[in-house]
Amino acid sequence: MSEDLRNTVLCEEHVKLGARMVPFAGWNMPVQYKKGILAEHQHTRESVSLFDICHMGEFRVFGPGAREALDRVLARPVFDQPYGSCRYNFLLNENGGVIDDLIVYYMGEDDYFIVVNASRIGSDAEQIRTNLPDGVVFVDISDETAKLDLQGPLSADVICAVTGLAAAELPKYFHWAWVEINGIRVLLSRTGYTGELGFELYFPADKAVELWRFLLTQPNVEPAGLGARDTLRLEMGMSLYGHELREDITPIEAGFGAMLKLQEYSERSFIGREAMEKKEGGRTLVAVSVDGRRSAREGAEVFDGEGVLIGQVTSGGFAPSLNHAVALAYLDKPLMQGSEVFMAAGKGTVMGTVSEVPFYKRGTARKKI
Repeated sequence: MSEDLRNTVLCEEHVKLGARMVPFAGWNMPVQYKKGILAEHQHTRESVSLFDICHMGEFRVFGPGAREALDRVLARPVFDQPYGSCRYNFLLNENGGVIDDLIVYYMGEDDYFIVVNASRIGSDAEQIRTNLPDGVVFVDISDETAKLDLQGPLSADVICAVTGLAAAELPKYFHWAWVEINGIRVLLSRTGYTGELGFELYFPADKAVELWRFLLTQPNVEPAGLGARDTLRLEMGMSLYGHELREDITPIEAGFGAMLKLQEYSERSFIGREAMEKKEGGRTLVAVSVDGRRSAREGAEVFDGEGVLIGQVTSGGFAPSLNHAVALAYLDKPLMQGSEVFMAAGKGTVMGTVSEVPFYKRGTARKKI
């Protein structure tokens, strides 16, 4: 294991539980525990799993003018975001490429909490900080903030049990609330990266071990690692930074154009907008369903039925809930759903069909509770 890898505050807890640790985004992270990725995946789909997400970054942006400033920095509108909500957003470079995808929490008047990917903390901080006017404060609180995710259809039952709240009092989808768990003040939100009903818990890092252990004592809660997290998100067709999203890919190419409301807010100006809108003939992200279990991997070439190279796989793997392989790929030419493509796999190819996301359609993420 590289000496340069950082450990989350829960590293020793994972080792005690028999986790297999691997490098991820500069961190030493659990990829799976003793039961394995498939078991953890299935448990999340059917019950409730606990994930250590302490490696991710958190920022605060506040002060007079913060709303207007972030609206110029981020691609998705901020000015119309309601109090108490969390909004998926994009930080772009001048060429319209994605520096990072992130989630913005509107905490109060000119007060925002931003959650970013672990590998992009430094890049994000520099881009945001340098584009804020005087009077708007930027603070990186990543090192002092812990993050745990409870994911699965029984996650609301767990949260109700540990907070004493009724289900109707829990945050709605893409909203947040302050709660107390085991005497610890927690920012509780409902977003998620698995397709299942789930909650994210943000709280002081020095309470991480205590809260991790406490949650694992609750009925049905089992730990899950990055392996299951990846298979779960892939079944939902969710983008992963460094794969479907990069600095040379725009949100429009990644399929998020409608979120930006470019026509509705035609006069709105933000970093990268002009370059993004001028880009022509860009790639299109598509979903590919494969009949068998054999999958194409990241970087595999994609060919049409005539053998012409038309794109590249960004993510691919076996989908445990579906019992067949799936992939996400950028294509240089649009293909209708149902079109056949061929993806390089080892010394041969696998045939797939252009599909739609999510691949897995029985997720509980938007379930009313």
